Amino acid sequence: MQEIKKQLEVLLVNYFRKCYPNFPKGRLAASESPDFLVKLKNKQRIGIELTRLNPANAVEISAADKAKNTFHEELVDSMREHFEFGNDRKLFVKFLFNQHNGINPASELVIRSQTVSLIRSAIENRGRQPFFNQTLNGGYLPQGIKQIMIAGHSGLEASVWERSNNLGISTNVVDDIRKAIAKKDEKLRLYQKQKLDEYWLLITTDCLRADKNINLLNKIQREEFSSLFHKVFLFDLMRARVLELV
Repeated sequence: MQEIKKQLEVLLVNYFRKCYPNFPKGRLAASESPDFLVKLKNKQRIGIELTRLNPANAVEISAADKAKNTFHEELVDSMREHFEFGNDRKLFVKFLFNQHNGINPASELVIRSQTVSLIRSAIENRGRQPFFNQTLNGGYLPQGIKQIMIAGHSGLEASVWERSNNLGISTNVVDDIRKAIAKKDEKLRLYQKQKLDEYWLLITTDCLRADKNINLLNKIQREEFSSLFHKVFLFDLMRARVLELV
């Protein structure tokens, strides 16, 4: 059995392939250093390395916000347990909670039941597909939940349900991106031992958010990034949006 980290990487790279229209046609296979290989019909090979964007510049949060995060994480755990009672489907689920319109703890049981029912309905007609994803949003979600990302694939053997941005909200996302690229650039020499035709870096993030009132997507797109990788991508999972940085 592949360890859960690799299973999630398989899910993420397939999610990326679905969202990036210029993903090359070829056979995608799990590997090590880099994480994946794409073998094209013309014998060329592309290596794809995955990394998660780490909010190294995470904003300090108040005790009240810490308590709210703990409540949300406990709610997510209880929803997973409720979903899995009598259901063996293994899913990767991310919850984006509303920052300004929170959940009343007195409504926890009702919200848990409503949310699990929505997730069950969303996947009801999906078979054991190699990969699938769906995003739930809009006014029909219970109060306090802004968005839910659901994804799965046939090789996922353990559920992962998480609060979105559970590593924190950054005060300087652009700097975090540069640090992620630099860290992987240092290891590129290891990947180059396979003598592939191209090397891609895929940086995933739950949901691009900033602690200041700025248009973060525009700010990132205006920046110039450089890397030893042939291509570098930033993949916003909740919005299913790919930004090509290099």
